Amino acid sequence: MDGVVELPGSKSITNRALILAALADAPSRVRGTLRSRDTDLMLDGLAALGAGITVAPGDPTDVTVTPMPVHPDRSGERTVDCGLAGTVMRFLPAVAALVDGDVAFDGDEQARSRPLGTVLDALRTLGVAIDGDGLPFTVHGTGTVTGGPVTVDASASSQFVSGLLLSAARFGDGAQITHDGDPVPSMPHVEMTVEMLAAAGVDVTTAAGPDGAVTCWSVAPGPIRAVDWEIEPDLSNAAAFLAAAAVTGGRVAVPRWPEQTTQPGAAIVGILRDMGCTATRSDDGLLTVTGPAVLAPLDIDLHEVGELTPTVAALAALADGTSTLRGIAHLRGHETDRLAALSTEINRLGGDCTQTPDGLVITGRRDRLHAGRWLSYADHRMATAGCAIALAVPGVTVENVETTAKTMPDFPRQWAQLAATGDAAR
Repeated sequence: MDGVVELPGSKSITNRALILAALADAPSRVRGTLRSRDTDLMLDGLAALGAGITVAPGDPTDVTVTPMPVHPDRSGERTVDCGLAGTVMRFLPAVAALVDGDVAFDGDEQARSRPLGTVLDALRTLGVAIDGDGLPFTVHGTGTVTGGPVTVDASASSQFVSGLLLSAARFGDGAQITHDGDPVPSMPHVEMTVEMLAAAGVDVTTAAGPDGAVTCWSVAPGPIRAVDWEIEPDLSNAAAFLAAAAVTGGRVAVPRWPEQTTQPGAAIVGILRDMGCTATRSDDGLLTVTGPAVLAPLDIDLHEVGELTPTVAALAALADGTSTLRGIAHLRGHETDRLAALSTEINRLGGDCTQTPDGLVITGRRDRLHAGRWLSYADHRMATAGCAIALAVPGVTVENVETTAKTMPDFPRQWAQLAATGDAAR
């Protein structure tokens, strides 16, 4: 395999940029916008809340956002479809509280089991009236939010913190958010939120707990400055394509790989090196990964980069030895229970995967894996993990690969093109 993969924009950066644009003091332009189910749901949700969304003719990734009106609008109940998007269901309730009127939230049936009580209870503490503790729920907006101090347990998802931070500058007293609980997972995503707020002129100060980890965030009230955002490639989506090089001993290159980034997905490069791959980045940003003859196992804490777990688990199932993936108990509350799903699917193909309280132990059995059907559980990262294994194990098919449209609608075509480079080599 020897291919180059052009990646679309980052979902995490796109959805944060769109919210900040909708709350800003003037129109903002977002170029390189990811267009996927999750981001389209965000665009539709912001439009339902009163933001103006204009897409450039001929370029759906060039989006101009006109901020939500400052003056109250009681034109009837608004509705937000969250689909299965955590960023929509956890980020937009705080935005909806700034609308003068009721906003009803719902989503896919599978989304109704995702934890939301933390962010909804936090908003209640900050003066927002909400009916319901999970999807479906209704925010009774009054056009203003008092704000002030609030304590949350964000150990299930960093999105609970980011969802409050993004809107807090528009609250009357800002917000002083304190985390009280087990460590916050995926903290790089919170750091991404804080950095983007700073770029928009929002004053955020942080304080660390006894262990040195940040547990307090204070947001000063004030305007959110309009910014013309340029969206980086989605490095989490890159993981599956780079894994293709790893499992086939081939080579895959990704252009525009940032030299510095807040995206947690960048950690995939170090993980692949630990498993025996080589990875180089040229001066013009071309990242090239070459796979080894045999993948090495690893013992790794993925608490900060849980989104990479399905890809890493697929690699571990094909490695020579036993791998331990730790610090990822929170993945049980993602699109599906990812730990149970990964264990079930790897074992279904003849692998050896055991769940632990906070992760997985996987003994690589490439020679024992066999043909079969890999289920996606309507989870985009489960689907891409199955595709990685299918490259190395003849006869593996992935059910509902179209679920990758959640973050990368063009994945099936791009994957087929990349796989064809291996066919050509043979």
